[in-house]
Amino acid sequence: MSHVKIKFCGITNPEDAELAVSLDAWAVGMIMWEHSPRAVTVDEAAEIGAALKRRAEVVGVFVNPTLEEVSSAADIAGLTILQLHGDEGPVFCNEAARRTGCKIIKAARVRDNADIQAVHAFRTDFHLLDSYVKGVPGGTGETFDWQLLRRQRSKVPLILSGGLTPENVDEAIGIVGPFAVDVSSGVEELGNPRRKDPARMAAFAAAVAPAVEESIEEPLAEPSDDLHAEPPAQPMVADEA
Repeated sequence: MSHVKIKFCGITNPEDAELAVSLDAWAVGMIMWEHSPRAVTVDEAAEIGAALKRRAEVVGVFVNPTLEEVSSAADIAGLTILQLHGDEGPVFCNEAARRTGCKIIKAARVRDNADIQAVHAFRTDFHLLDSYVKGVPGGTGETFDWQLLRRQRSKVPLILSGGLTPENVDEAIGIVGPFAVDVSSGVEELGNPRRKDPARMAAFAAAVAPAVEESIEEPLAEPSDDLHAEPPAQPMVADEA
């Protein structure tokens, strides 16, 4: 099994971003949807992106943006990945990749197996599966039934999100075996969605590593299950656009 990577999301300041990198984060996510309590402006994202250059993937999280919005934000903030959390279709994802040169995460909210199957229509670089809460595109802090993913097969690397914490991430990895895990509210300061708790961030990172070792010794997924695969060297969507 590949090493399970960590994406710290909802980052709003350079200090939390630096801590994420020090904890070996694969990616740092910034919410670029104005209705989120964790939203950052393009200028704030640019400051964080400049500090992280070449040390972690710089992810901009969007909900139903225009192509012009993602293109401008990617250029100004130095984004390397676009995470699309709304109703964007495959054509939009392809064009966003073509215009920006960024990799694409297509997010889906899971209620049942049909939601998981639907995301397979998106041949993006990554799929992110989050919990479904009516009227809320993400960041709810709630989990979903991870057992739905136990037998899922996909050539697109899976990022598991939704209610992950230092206390449950090892169990989630053992069941799902994702390429990466995504955490935001699970490592925040109590009552403050704009700041991360350093102790909880460190605990989350520490909880991921032993879960990987246990999964290697006792794999829970079928050998042919390739949700653990490394992402392709070149963005698939860019090639298809």
